[in-house]
Amino acid sequence: MSNGQLQLPKNLMPIIIGVIILIIFLSKSTTTINSGEVGVLYKTFGGGVVTDEPPLGEGFHIVAPWNKVFVYNVRQQELLEREMLVLSANGLEIKLDASVLYQPTAATVGLLHQTRGQDYLSSVIIPAVRSATRSVVGRYTPEQLYSTKRDAIQSEIFEETKKIVEPQYVQLNAILVRDVTLPATIKTAIESKLKQEQESLEYEFRLITASKEAEKQIIEAKGKADANRILSASLNDQILQDKGIEATIKLSESPNSKVIVIGSGKSGMPIILGNQ
Repeated sequence: MSNGQLQLPKNLMPIIIGVIILIIFLSKSTTTINSGEVGVLYKTFGGGVVTDEPPLGEGFHIVAPWNKVFVYNVRQQELLEREMLVLSANGLEIKLDASVLYQPTAATVGLLHQTRGQDYLSSVIIPAVRSATRSVVGRYTPEQLYSTKRDAIQSEIFEETKKIVEPQYVQLNAILVRDVTLPATIKTAIESKLKQEQESLEYEFRLITASKEAEKQIIEAKGKADANRILSASLNDQILQDKGIEATIKLSESPNSKVIVIGSGKSGMPIILGNQ
């Protein structure tokens, strides 16, 4: 010890230097991949991006300090595309909001990194969605976009976008059309037209119902007329006389009547008199 300073033994200096170098080496040689992520290994002296081996999975990994690891989220992610401006079949400007559900294909994420890089959202997905949306919406009129064709448009946008992005190592899970905004004048005109069509359908339904009810009444009346005509044609004096006798017998048997039979009527039927 001299001048109040602590001096380390000379043989400890190489050890300390070695420990420091080891710490630096380890800090540069380890990486941790979190849940839902994979790592793409880049070998500085070994051919660049590793594409012929599976990516690094979740957990702790030791990597040579001269190599690099690029981390990718391979969970499903959502892109909100708001107010995309597109033209309908008749040239009107439409605003469309959509949700895009996507994720990198884990097995080929090395190829994605090699060809498109970590900014694949801007270079692959967004341009593909916008291009497909313009193409599909351009086939339909505002009336179809507003009402009957919403599901068909959504399905077509998904299929066309899928054809673009999946060859570029991105998995497209769904495209959901959230809102279609038409010019105010067009929207008002469409709503008015739909209201008139609904009223027309209701009026037509009432006419059909009334017509069917009239038909029913005519059929019933015709049936009754036919029945009466057949009955009238089948009745003769003998049948009427027999019916009269049956009725007279039933009436004479009633305990509530005092019946006196005197002579006969013009038709040969008995005349029944009673005090009740």
